[in-house]
Amino acid sequence: MRQRGFTLVEIMIVVLIIGILLTIAVPGWMKMRRTTHEKACWSGLRMIDDAKQQWSMDTNQETGATPTEADLSPEYIKTWPTCDGGGTITIGSNMQNASHSVWGQAP
Repeated sequence: MRQRGFTLVEIMIVVLIIGILLTIAVPGWMKMRRTTHEKACWSGLRMIDDAKQQWSMDTNQETGATPTEADLSPEYIKTWPTCDGGGTITIGSNMQNASHSVWGQAP
């Protein structure tokens, strides 16, 4: 009687192929994930910068005035942006770009 099944060598070849594919795919996936979080954070920082400019014009603020989160939300920003990866957002003055302690400033 002939038994059907996989030999140990066949199983090891499949495991080797899966390992090679993971070695190639995982670093690219991790880089893509980091880039996505970074760009999402930068988008939120740009939203803060736009809100600061609008706040400065609406309230006739002088150059260098620094708004607080309460000044900008909810009138200029409905939902305050958050960034993955921890860290804190620094609003800065109306002449500076907002920044994040992990992701930096939006380019």
